Amino acid sequence: MSFSDLGLSDKVLGAIDAAGYKTPTPIQAQAIPHVLARRDVLGIAQTGTGKTAAFVLPMITMLEKGRARARMPRTLILEPTRELAAQVYESFEKYGKNTKLNVALLIGGVSFGDQDTKLVRGVDVLIATPGRLLDHSERGRLLLSGCELLIIDEADRMLDMGFIPDIERIGKLVPFTRQTLFFTATMPPEIQRIADNFLHNPVRVEVSKPATAATTITQLQVATGREDYEKRATLRHLIDSAEDFKNAIIFCNRKLEVAALHKSLVKHGYNAVALHGDLDQTTRTAALDAFRKGEAKLLIASDVAARGLDIPAVSHVFNYDVPHHPDDYVHRIGRTGRAGLTGTAISLVAPFDTKSVAAIEKLMGTTIPWMGEPVAAGEPGERPARQGERGRGGRSRQPRGQRPQESRPREPQQRREQASPRAEAPVPAPVRQRDPQPYRERAPRENVEPDTSHLPAFLLRPVNIKA
Repeated sequence: MSFSDLGLSDKVLGAIDAAGYKTPTPIQAQAIPHVLARRDVLGIAQTGTGKTAAFVLPMITMLEKGRARARMPRTLILEPTRELAAQVYESFEKYGKNTKLNVALLIGGVSFGDQDTKLVRGVDVLIATPGRLLDHSERGRLLLSGCELLIIDEADRMLDMGFIPDIERIGKLVPFTRQTLFFTATMPPEIQRIADNFLHNPVRVEVSKPATAATTITQLQVATGREDYEKRATLRHLIDSAEDFKNAIIFCNRKLEVAALHKSLVKHGYNAVALHGDLDQTTRTAALDAFRKGEAKLLIASDVAARGLDIPAVSHVFNYDVPHHPDDYVHRIGRTGRAGLTGTAISLVAPFDTKSVAAIEKLMGTTIPWMGEPVAAGEPGERPARQGERGRGGRSRQPRGQRPQESRPREPQQRREQASPRAEAPVPAPVRQRDPQPYRERAPRENVEPDTSHLPAFLLRPVNIKA
């Protein structure tokens, strides 16, 4: 089957030929005809299988006729992260170069004024993150009553990032008669319930089992120590000894770990860039561009880079931290082995990660082989404390025998014995005993006239209290 058999317009087919694509992927071959037929679609496919083109290509075909009005977009695409939104924007520029569609991008970190100017001119395709979209809508700068098509991309990621309340609010702003497309790589029960509320008699397009990785990815796990310096040494050894190594994405669970690992790798002479949610948009875009162009060989990132980013030539993925949610593992390793290429995904497993690894293997229905000896099982959820971190009661979480020495050295036993005898301690004052009898049973005190000689005269005047 070729793209010409899917019912796409001549302008779109010309852009596809110019991009060098000849045969559609399974998700594209099955989803595009249903989208062109104005059916609601629930698409489930592995990462790197061309889900973005599965809705971009038919959208351009449907939007060739007609024109958008000011502040009323014709179609809306919701993305969980700024990087994904920018990537979809680039897809419209590539496939829609033969058309005159107006495409706008509403993401954080960009001036409201520039975005509002594009909305005034009229937008055929609006690509946005939920937060910035609601900001424009609440300011009265955006009307969604003319939206004909709603696409929710990476729906499971929307759930993880807490966007579901925003998605439900946006769903009430668009017309009930719109066409809705859901695309995701994993399908947890929560997403299924939300899809049932948004979709009307949808066509389920499932080209692979949910929560599975591509067969072109070699998955491995290697044992490492508990401490950070041990994990960093293991990571450097894996990078230096990896076969067919070109570049790699290294995933951490927390933003602080991303910054600390990036600083450590740069200090050891590695060409690395960092990417996490606390960075400004300019820095995030520059880091991605440097990694795509090959200027940086390592990209240390949080789960911001785990969903949907299309960097086809990634040879390795390292899980510096094993993800807490098994679905995140599927998306992380999906950054390699894309578009038919081979890739390697290696997870650094500490003793406290055994429970998370077991959950991943249960979800995927397979066993991840070990490089070397397996790691010994630790306490479920146990994690060593960072240096200087304190536990309950303010005590340092350090094992016995490794406590820091006291600031003052203790006096020798002989010197303490020869010291002068201590002065006798003062006799403590007697403790006042509490009256065991209740207050109401105590004997009344004698009426003693108080001494008022020290009070001024105006305080001794009688006060008349009205009943």
